[in-house]
Amino acid sequence: MKIVVLDGHTINPGDLNWDEMKQLGDLTVYERTSTTEVVSRALGAAAIFTNKTPVTREMIGLLPDLKFIGVLATGYNIVDIDAASQKGIIVCNVPGYGTASVVQLTFALILEHFNQVYIHGKSVRDGEWVSSKDFTYSKTPLIELSNKTIGIIGFGTIGQEVADVAAAFNMNTLAYSRTKTDQSRRKNFNWVELRELYQSSDVISIHCPLTEQTKGMINKDALKMMKKSAFLVNTARGPIIVEDDLAEALNNGTIGGAGLDVLSKEPPVNDNPLLASKNAIITPHIAWATKEARSRLMEVTVANLRSYQEGDPVNQVN
Repeated sequence: MKIVVLDGHTINPGDLNWDEMKQLGDLTVYERTSTTEVVSRALGAAAIFTNKTPVTREMIGLLPDLKFIGVLATGYNIVDIDAASQKGIIVCNVPGYGTASVVQLTFALILEHFNQVYIHGKSVRDGEWVSSKDFTYSKTPLIELSNKTIGIIGFGTIGQEVADVAAAFNMNTLAYSRTKTDQSRRKNFNWVELRELYQSSDVISIHCPLTEQTKGMINKDALKMMKKSAFLVNTARGPIIVEDDLAEALNNGTIGGAGLDVLSKEPPVNDNPLLASKNAIITPHIAWATKEARSRLMEVTVANLRSYQEGDPVNQVN
């Protein structure tokens, strides 16, 4: 079996290996592949893998040997699923590999906003503590999470684990989801509609998928409902937020701040208004990228292909 990985650099920048996948066929790994190179590189392959390289209907039509598409991620909108299904091509993703890492970054962003560790650490390196008249000082207000309210949009596996960590900080939890599962074990927890979540939360954390319904849901109207002190976190998908509206809200003090690991276009263009907005912490889509999470991603990716070869595909999305 000819196997082609179109964009292997993000999952394996050099600290992992492809040895297990090599055992499953004739493997070629490209670090990056442009849209104009997909067909020529994948031609003759029975299995291809992609992270963020689009696999379109037109490309699928030009790859007659293709039988399997593996997505090196949980989200699979990068592949034209309908076109693959029409050609009898199996598409598999990797669910759940990065939950712990996403939860960790979610709280890294929250804690940075409320404690401003970077600013205070820099001030010490700049000599301010050495020259201080007092044994302590603060550059910004320091705010305790205990008894604050976190509103979680999307309450799947990641959202629920965010709620678990929030409970450890003695936070109250409000949650919004299309499906309301039994959460009776939780203390200080309530299901609410979006309006109440926006109005009552000190922290709002987004963990829902990008759909036609969620695209642009955090817009000017939603932001106006939030507390002036509210901190908005997005580790899900960039287009859930209308970026112009958020930048305006941050610059005008409509809300207190934002922690963003995702943007609508990645890498962003220079004129993205959030890059220069006030009180925004932006990281380069790294929530999924710990070595531990990438190792799990690699492991499940290989297992997906092996299961397909054995005639019993798993994690199939079409």
